[in-house]
Amino acid sequence: MSSSTTESPSAPRRPQIQDEWKAALASLPDPSEREGRIPAFYFAHGQPLLAWPKSVPIPGGRFRALYDGQGPDSPLAHFLKDFGKTLLKKYNPKAILVFSAHWESSPQIYVSNYDENPLYYDYYGFNKELYELQFSSKGSSTLSETIVSTLQKAGISARLFPTDEPRGRDGLGGKGYGFDHGVFVPFKLMFGDSIDIPVVEVSIDESLSTAKNWELGKALNELRSQGVLILSGGLTVHTFQDFDAFSEKTAAQIYHDWDEAVLQAVEKPPNERKEAMNSLLSHPGFRKAHPREEHFIPIYVAAGAGESGESRILASLYGAPTVAFGI
Repeated sequence: MSSSTTESPSAPRRPQIQDEWKAALASLPDPSEREGRIPAFYFAHGQPLLAWPKSVPIPGGRFRALYDGQGPDSPLAHFLKDFGKTLLKKYNPKAILVFSAHWESSPQIYVSNYDENPLYYDYYGFNKELYELQFSSKGSSTLSETIVSTLQKAGISARLFPTDEPRGRDGLGGKGYGFDHGVFVPFKLMFGDSIDIPVVEVSIDESLSTAKNWELGKALNELRSQGVLILSGGLTVHTFQDFDAFSEKTAAQIYHDWDEAVLQAVEKPPNERKEAMNSLLSHPGFRKAHPREEHFIPIYVAAGAGESGESRILASLYGAPTVAFGI
């Protein structure tokens, strides 16, 4: 069963295999062709099993579908490696601004403000090797302050999130600080063990309002012309009520129908896209795929940041697509 089976016969095939997504990535216009603007990207950030060590036996039971869909040898893992290389080579960004489904705040938006970005192991019950993962990056107080002031100018309350303020309990039983796994796990695949440009994480609006999160992204649109790469990570299928839903092979038809509806909505032209994406919340598969929609909301942040431009699906992996907005 494949989410691509409902595509119109006349529509071009969406990228699903490596040759196809490499071609899609290569076709992205250079910033010089768009007055220096870098697209905003919604990307599938996966989950901790992306970094599952080869030395540890493959998990069984209910985790097997999750491993098959988003493990270290999955199409998503291979795509993220190609995606990261392309972003650095094509855009040579000055900095990265990243949103994750795993950081919500209200009534203020939080903006990380670390010198060296620590890692927050915000997952529980995994093998010890997953708590030894490392990814090295630095922050930028200048960028963090710019983000806060830009949001405030747009009428969005925001503040810096200091180094000594914990984000919560981590999987080791202590206080957790820094980047959550929705950032450091995919970034480790995308960029290797470290990256030498500043990275700042920004929270999504905890209301999970599509309108508020669209406006959050839109408010930061101007940074795209200043060499800042905006990445917003989540998943379009995320439910622990049905582990079979994580694998294209085992997911029920309603998840495939939902997956196709999402792809069709993001493909709409700019003047139709917002309405089409908002209508997804009434789709029969929405609540099945998202008992709580925190993993879906980041797509609205990216779409808001690239509201006025064309969109392009770079990888149409089931439940884990990546889309460029504002091309």
